[in-house]
Amino acid sequence: MGGTRAASFLPAPHACFACGELNEHGLHLDLRIDGERCWTELAIPARFQGWEDVVHGGILATILDEVMAWALASTDTWGFTARMSVTYRRPVRVGRRIRAEGWLISRRRRILTTAGRVLDAETGDELATAEGLYVAAPEDRRRELQARYGFVPRPGQSDLPGRVDGGGAAQ
Repeated sequence: MGGTRAASFLPAPHACFACGELNEHGLHLDLRIDGERCWTELAIPARFQGWEDVVHGGILATILDEVMAWALASTDTWGFTARMSVTYRRPVRVGRRIRAEGWLISRRRRILTTAGRVLDAETGDELATAEGLYVAAPEDRRRELQARYGFVPRPGQSDLPGRVDGGGAAQ
């Protein structure tokens, strides 16, 4: 992406369906931060299909919510999803490699607007887009979330943050 090296990160172990390593039924997303964007690439397994050979739309919405939310964390803002809209442009086939990206569009006090998209990783075709509205966590809750997940952006780095182990120390 844009010539910068994106950093992979692994939050402290947790049970989130999308990015948690403790959820045996989850997606186990390998999230990456590149500046103020979050992205992931994966091939979605058949167990997450809706119609035959097509990924369930709720799974795509989950992935979009995740990359948009972690894009907020990359800017040292933690937020909670208030509203999200998804436009499905083309069916996403199970087993096909996709790339999902999320980024912050605007912030107005505690209201944050994000955007996201799912692309075919091979062709670059846009498969789905999203817009999200998040409410920023109060300062005390932001600090709690940073401590819980072991994720603290480092100001001034173009590839935020480094990989984090389960103890919260950067490697």
